[in-house]
Amino acid sequence: MKKILSIILSIAFLFSVVGVAMAGEYTGKPIQAKLASEEIEGDFMTVWARNFSDHMKKWSDGKIDITVYPYGTLGATGDINELAQMGVVEFVFSDYAWISSFVPQAQVLALNYLFPTEKVPEVLYWMVKNGDFMPLLEKKFRKNGLVPMAIMYEGWQWVTSKKPILKPADMDGLKVRLMSSKLLVEDYKAYGASPTPMSYGEVYSGLQMGLIDAQVNPLFAIYSMKFFEVQDYATQLKSEPFLGIPTVNQAFFESLTKDAQEEMRRFWVESIIPAGTWIDNRNQSDMAKMKKAKPDLKFTVLEDDAIAEFKAKAETVYPKFTNIGGEGADEVLETLLTDIQNAKAAVGLK
Repeated sequence: MKKILSIILSIAFLFSVVGVAMAGEYTGKPIQAKLASEEIEGDFMTVWARNFSDHMKKWSDGKIDITVYPYGTLGATGDINELAQMGVVEFVFSDYAWISSFVPQAQVLALNYLFPTEKVPEVLYWMVKNGDFMPLLEKKFRKNGLVPMAIMYEGWQWVTSKKPILKPADMDGLKVRLMSSKLLVEDYKAYGASPTPMSYGEVYSGLQMGLIDAQVNPLFAIYSMKFFEVQDYATQLKSEPFLGIPTVNQAFFESLTKDAQEEMRRFWVESIIPAGTWIDNRNQSDMAKMKKAKPDLKFTVLEDDAIAEFKAKAETVYPKFTNIGGEGADEVLETLLTDIQNAKAAVGLK
């Protein structure tokens, strides 16, 4: 009952902040556009991409028609970011790691143990509305022909494996699949692992055949991609929230009317908190489904002492962002850290 109430409140909140679209608000030319999602049908990015498409269609009285393409329909995760940069697709919903091939500064979001362990959507919402990090990040995106519209929380990353992970020593030599990001590789090297970037669609077979020992993803992906079937343990390091960045091709975006640009931004920013509630409920549901399907699958959230060990190792990676994070990396990291601290204070976190 509590879960149902939470979902109802989330939907009500979404309508209150995003608003019910009014026919006739848009006076620009008819637009047909493509949005490529890095996740499969039913998962966070594709669900919220469809919500965005529906909202813009209603708001524009049918004149803005955005077709959503789930993972695999237009290529792999690296491909769709390139398509958006080239303007072959107008929108891409990707994450801080895969977009880093084009915008290396986005990898700052991959540094472990920067964010608080609670109220991450609220922190992100404050940052995007009031902070200096998002405008700075947008400048870096624009230099590469792209415009980020928000930063979305998709739950915490979990490490799944064949053996228990209770301390950094348990990761020594572990072949861990990661998203394609030089900084993520450094994160897990610091823990002693042997990081192995691999396409999303190859992870299940990689685990099944023993090409990799472990992988890192949020709970909904572990369930929907069935990774749990070939793993025995799921461990929460509390190190890294998985963050998505809905992005639009800059030339296309600038061709739109100002009110259409503002409405697109408004939708994504005002969706940060309700989308966070949606994914928390989804992740709880998917965890229950995995426990039912595989009762011997063990979920573990690390104790504070173990987290402190991991955090100490993660902090050794921070200086490496200077060389990996592209032009202005130091300013990007400093601005992000300042925004997080200010956001924590604003939402009542120590």
